[in-house]
Amino acid sequence: MDDSDRFNAFHPDLSGSGMPTRPGIRHVRAGELDGSTAQSGGGMRRFAAISGELAGSRRIWMGETRVAPGTSSSDHHHGESETAIYVVSGHPEFVYAEESEGGPREKRVKAGPGDYVYVPPYVAHREENPDPDDEAVVVIARSTQEPVVVNLQSLFAG
Repeated sequence: MDDSDRFNAFHPDLSGSGMPTRPGIRHVRAGELDGSTAQSGGGMRRFAAISGELAGSRRIWMGETRVAPGTSSSDHHHGESETAIYVVSGHPEFVYAEESEGGPREKRVKAGPGDYVYVPPYVAHREENPDPDDEAVVVIARSTQEPVVVNLQSLFAG
C-alpha cells in the first residue's frame, strides 16, 4: 500500500487516483500577528493570526484580542459570524442585552483564564476589563473568514 492508498483508506470519501493536492500547514508566529483588522474602539485591540492574508484560510478567522486595564470596547456585533472565545489571561467581562419582562437589560458574563465564551451571530455586546492593573488576553475564532465588526451606538440599538 503506497501513501495515496493509505490516505484514501483513512478517508474513504476521497477517491480517485492518488492523494489530492493540498496546501501545506501554515505557521504564523506570535510576532507576525496583523493588527490592521477591524476594531471597535476603546482599549481593545484585535490581531489576526489565521486569515486569508496570513495563512490562506477560506472559511475561518482566528486571532487574539487584548483589552487594556480598566477599559472596554465599544458596543458592537459580528454580523452572521459565530464567535468562540478562549480566555488566556485576565478577567474580561462580556456585556450584552437580554430581553426580560420589563424590556431589555444588560447581562454580564465574568470570565477567567481557561474559560470559553460563545457569542452567537448578531448579538450586540462589548468586552470590558475591570482590572485596573492587568490587561485581559483572549483567543478568538470566528466562523467567517475575516473579522466582521459592526460598531453600534448602544447594546440596545442592535
